[in-house]
Amino acid sequence: TKDVTKNIQWITGNSFTVGRGRQQIEEIISTWEVHESWLHRTEFLHEEELQYSKRYHYRVCWSIPTRRKPIPRATASVYFVIEISKIKPATLPVEIFFTLEASRLIRRPEQCQLREKWLKDIIENKIILMERL
Repeated sequence: TKDVTKNIQWITGNSFTVGRGRQQIEEIISTWEVHESWLHRTEFLHEEELQYSKRYHYRVCWSIPTRRKPIPRATASVYFVIEISKIKPATLPVEIFFTLEASRLIRRPEQCQLREKWLKDIIENKIILMERL
């Protein structure tokens, strides 16, 4: 995968705020090759205090609303974690990870781009499950 996030100026631990974290996630998303019909909403979920770091959890909820169905039958979520070390200097960039809904694989934005197919698969599987129930 080409590293399109290399042009992003990563925020440092001492300049981090929840709002700046959301902006950083939006910058990452802007580098992903997702069709314009996909809409998303980014929200802060919670802060997690660990022994050697603090983690800030966000969710980006994706859907494709249409004129016929402005409220989509299903959505796909991508979860982001921004981690700030308590040990490393606060002038270093934060660490950012993301995972897909129903997946345990942890990805780094600088190493992996989101693929539109992953979002489609999540939504299709949810719709299939709803129809079976």
